[in-house]
Amino acid sequence: MAITAKEVNELRQQTGAGMMDCKKALVEAEGDFQKAIEILRKKGQKISASRQDRDAKEGSIFVAISNDKKQGYAIELNCETDFVGKNSDFLALGQSIIDLAKNNQITSLDTLLDAQLEGITIRQKLEEAMGKIGEKIDIRKLEVLEGEFVYGHLHTGGRIGVLVAFSGINGAKNLEAVAKDVAIQITAMNPIAVDKNGVDQSIIDKEIEIGKEQARQEGKPEQILEKIAIGKLDKFFKESTLLAQEFVKDNTKNIQQLLKEHGNDLTVTSFKRLALGS
Repeated sequence: MAITAKEVNELRQQTGAGMMDCKKALVEAEGDFQKAIEILRKKGQKISASRQDRDAKEGSIFVAISNDKKQGYAIELNCETDFVGKNSDFLALGQSIIDLAKNNQITSLDTLLDAQLEGITIRQKLEEAMGKIGEKIDIRKLEVLEGEFVYGHLHTGGRIGVLVAFSGINGAKNLEAVAKDVAIQITAMNPIAVDKNGVDQSIIDKEIEIGKEQARQEGKPEQILEKIAIGKLDKFFKESTLLAQEFVKDNTKNIQQLLKEHGNDLTVTSFKRLALGS
């Protein structure tokens, strides 16, 4: 049957797919718009299947904070090229997905993928976007954080995203400003835990073994290797845990001291750091 340019343009406006793709879909669907949309989505599914072995490590991190600032949400939406990662449609899709997660308090990736956006699931939305863009697109991670106060930060054009949860906020001074400083610290220094109590025992054991071997290579007596390794472990905690780290803006204080300046009980309870492609 004959397909008019008006029909093709209308389908293109609805789906964002290319003109020729829309025309072919309408021809195949014999003018039925809903069937044509399904055909375009199936094209996205085919693209997805054919690109499973492709690396999708570009894209952007998206962050959203609830209105009461007690929950934070972050996703990593991936594509194959930096060009697509900066595309306005791709960025709009990511913003819609993170807003959906926040507004519906979604805490698992599977639940998010099955959630409805504009009448279809997020899985279908991703397939639709793949059909239009021609690259593999997926959500690698969803992170959710809760606390008395949660702050979100995006860095380097969305290549790194941070969520930080605080407690002891009552009476704290300049909470937003210090929260931003802490988020920047996490961005720059990539701590492995809030403090030494949050470091996995396997990491501690590994660091002790490394410290002992280093001391052994230096010719230190076997009976004092453990003591030397413990000393090195203290340095590791100082460099690798958030509250003990030197503040990147002022190395005369650590993060715990910075927080104390803004509130006697103010501290960080947890954080999440997403780096694109990692």
